[in-house]
Amino acid sequence: MKAYRWGQYAAPLALLALFSEARLSNARWVELVQLRSFDSFMRARPRPYKDAPVIVVDIDDESLARLGQWPWPRTLLAQLVRRLNAAGASAIAFDAVFAEPDRAAAGNDAAFAREIARAPVILGVPLRHKANKARPLLKATFASRGELASFAPQAEGAVPNLPALEKAASGVGIITTTFDADGLIRRVPLAMTLGEQTFPSLAAEVLRVAQGARNYVVQSSLSESRGRQNTGVGKIRIGRLMVPTDELGRIYVYYSLRDARRSIPAWKALGPDASRVKGRIVLIGTSAEGLKDLRATPLEAAAPGVEVHANIIEQALAGDFLKRPDWALGFELLYMLILGGLLAALLPRLGAAWCLPLALFGIFGPIGFSWLMFTRKGLLVDPAFPAATTFGVYIASSIVSYLKSESERRQIKGAFSRYMSPALVEQLAKHPEKLKLGGEMREMTFHFCDIRGFTTISEQFDPHGLTQLINRFLTPMTDIILQHRGVIDKYMGDCIMAFWNAPLEDLEHARHACQAALRMHERLVLLNNELRAEAQAQNRKFTPIHIGTGLNTGRCVVGNMGSDMRFDYSVLGDDVNLASRLEGQSKTYGVNVVVGPLTREQAPEFAALELDLIRVKGKTVPVHIYALMGGPDVAGTEKFRALAELNDRMLSAYRARRWSEASELLARCRQFDFPLQALYDLYEQRISSYSAAPPAAGWDGSYAATSK
Repeated sequence: MKAYRWGQYAAPLALLALFSEARLSNARWVELVQLRSFDSFMRARPRPYKDAPVIVVDIDDESLARLGQWPWPRTLLAQLVRRLNAAGASAIAFDAVFAEPDRAAAGNDAAFAREIARAPVILGVPLRHKANKARPLLKATFASRGELASFAPQAEGAVPNLPALEKAASGVGIITTTFDADGLIRRVPLAMTLGEQTFPSLAAEVLRVAQGARNYVVQSSLSESRGRQNTGVGKIRIGRLMVPTDELGRIYVYYSLRDARRSIPAWKALGPDASRVKGRIVLIGTSAEGLKDLRATPLEAAAPGVEVHANIIEQALAGDFLKRPDWALGFELLYMLILGGLLAALLPRLGAAWCLPLALFGIFGPIGFSWLMFTRKGLLVDPAFPAATTFGVYIASSIVSYLKSESERRQIKGAFSRYMSPALVEQLAKHPEKLKLGGEMREMTFHFCDIRGFTTISEQFDPHGLTQLINRFLTPMTDIILQHRGVIDKYMGDCIMAFWNAPLEDLEHARHACQAALRMHERLVLLNNELRAEAQAQNRKFTPIHIGTGLNTGRCVVGNMGSDMRFDYSVLGDDVNLASRLEGQSKTYGVNVVVGPLTREQAPEFAALELDLIRVKGKTVPVHIYALMGGPDVAGTEKFRALAELNDRMLSAYRARRWSEASELLARCRQFDFPLQALYDLYEQRISSYSAAPPAAGWDGSYAATSK
């Protein structure tokens, strides 16, 4: 008990320390958890699309079909640039690279360069990690208040455009995007370093050219919590725009849902639709799947890459930024430590129920606060780790408390003595690892038996006498079930519910259940003889006790069920309910024991006759049910085998609508002296009824029971 007492404090505090260390480590998986929580916010509230001065000229599948396969001749691209420039585009950017000469004609590149020189065109250049000596033409420089090159992402090589094209262009921007560990594009660098030079991204260069600015100004992030230490990039000024970034110079892309107003198919941009670009920034990119420029974002699994650049430019122009403040990490850690520490200290004293409101506040508080910061301020504060830490501490402490209380309960032997035979209880006490107190799925056999006409019997006794009678009935019946390895689930008045194959495994549970059911009916004969003799001696009326039994085998949930204060070891499931329904059908078919199909299959040596294909009340799927007539000694007799063969033939003829044949076979079945007259009377009525009014064409030979 002392170990449990210390464990109630040690376990949650250890978990709190583990979560705090993980959060400080900023490992890749930690960052990914954080980013995915931000994704959920963005999906819940994406950036509203406004009719911003940004438009995408989309090289879509229809444009490729109309204008030819990519790459297009440079003369066609020159025509496109000329058309867009004449329409009044403020900037024209290509999310593509023209690294090789035009294959169509040598002069095409010169024509393309001339049109580029006449328009505000920005060309894209991909950087790569494989080293080479190629360098794009730098069109603008970075005036830095800090060391941008120390923080911006590094590249080793580039794939520049043809020199003539870059020389003619107004701007050259990097089209390389960075992916997070799960392959999503959330943060895009506004600058990347190649050798000793720093190059702007395509989006940054577009914003510079569109404003007529000459360079960029980088402002460092000075952490107040670290004595105004330079912790990286904080903002980048592009013309009149101040764009916040993370410490590596990356912008958190605040995506909007794709909107048809943002784009024009390229083939239409060569026509009258080009008038839509007046005064707008134009991005030329592709959504065609075959060109493989599709990217995964928090909002889409496959978005055109040009849409990423468009979203960056739109949010920069509108001022709709996302920013993770430098105080966020300190706030998150402080929250984790305060709430986690409070729960660790209070739970052992107050219990899980009293601490639940504090735990709920600890879980949902950071989610609500983070959502508020996101929607009102555009700030990214992590809700995942503070909420997960609170939940983990609460669960850890609750589990230890639960284990402590469980250890104080009565031992297994005392608890299960109500359910099982002393021999099984002793076996369970020796091997407690065989018991699972929580719910588990298991295949079992279920037993229900009930006294027929109990109301009539009860009218003959006063309460004391009726109690004595019920006890005289339940005691021997219970003994028989326990002797055959069964477990008593409960008594429901004059009904006994029992099961086999739990908590201890019983590989022959169906056979043992059948043996117990037959033995109970044999013992009932002796009990009725005793009661008859007593009634005669007291000169009163004697009404014999008759019981009906239902057995079924199937899967169910078994375990302790109930409340925290009171529970019972019990079973729950559809196959349990079917066993109860079969007990009720024993009266309908006039037999003692009705068994389900799997019970019959697992106890094939017992004497059993098929009764019917029946849909019990509350079920839609019919099942074959059987009458248990005796043990293997009865099943082996020639008389029973002959009856079973005739009974099966009668049912086959009945289900095949051969009414005359079924009637003839039924008459032959009656010649045997087994107590089945009620069953065959029932089928005689059905055959007569169906002969006069045949069942519907879709009849499958089943019978729908109308009573339980």
